[in-house]
Amino acid sequence: MSEIPYVNEAVIDRDLKYYIFDWDDNILHMPTRIRMEHKSEDGIWRPVELSTSTFAVIRTDTANYRPPKGGWQEAFKSFSDEPNKNHFLDDTIAALERVEHGEIPGPSYEALKRTLREGRIFAIVTARGHSPETIEKAVRVFIRYALSEEDREQMMSSLRGYRKCFDKVESFGTDAEELDRYLSLCRYSAVTFQDFKDRMAADPVYQEKLATATNASKPELAKEFAIRDFVEHVYHMLRRSGNASRPVSIGFSDDDPGNVRAVSDYIKRELSKRFEGIKFVVYDTSDPTLAKGRKVCVSGQLNLPGF
Repeated sequence: MSEIPYVNEAVIDRDLKYYIFDWDDNILHMPTRIRMEHKSEDGIWRPVELSTSTFAVIRTDTANYRPPKGGWQEAFKSFSDEPNKNHFLDDTIAALERVEHGEIPGPSYEALKRTLREGRIFAIVTARGHSPETIEKAVRVFIRYALSEEDREQMMSSLRGYRKCFDKVESFGTDAEELDRYLSLCRYSAVTFQDFKDRMAADPVYQEKLATATNASKPELAKEFAIRDFVEHVYHMLRRSGNASRPVSIGFSDDDPGNVRAVSDYIKRELSKRFEGIKFVVYDTSDPTLAKGRKVCVSGQLNLPGF
């Protein structure tokens, strides 16, 4: 006789917290490199390969750094899917193996582990150019490497608990089927992926924003769009399950100070007014001396008439 899976019905008493994570240098220190050209003291432009953390610092320094032959596609070649090479999965495995051997992971590594253990809905929002399917596969790799057997059992019991309490389900699929369903509810946005850019360009609000945006500000604008998409997704889930009136908090973490400033301003300027009552929490993880980053909160009241 097969063992009856444990259903954690105590999840009904949990607060409703959801998370948005940047990936590179926030969750993991990835070995992927950006190909650039650097202007040396002798005035000659020479090729260099930069880590994502270094690029975050110099990305607006156009006097000294430029993409090879003026082409950003070549600079970020390793940050997109290729037919015979999956850079993201390979580099995720390499980064996780380094963590296993003692390397300190990104400041939100433990937060993602906790999110998965508790079966909470989340989003990955990255400046990369991978498909959502590729990013979801990387999350599955993270589950396999970073979560212990006990962690995975806790995750599955929480997932079944949410299904019973929110969806009124009494029978469940296999662990693999329940995990598939959970990960399908999460969001994976690589803001330089072509389908994402097309969807953003077709949005009436962001058509107008993109028309006046500088090239340097477009990645931050894309993260705004991805965050708005996730917040709307969370609201619709809560409304369908009859929990739209409960207190909600949504956290965002990023190691790029420019993104943190842009997202914080966006939340204060637009999201906190549109989603009054949701507690928005932003974690600036750019300072390596702060284990969990610098925390900034914006509050409001969940109210979306017309949805």
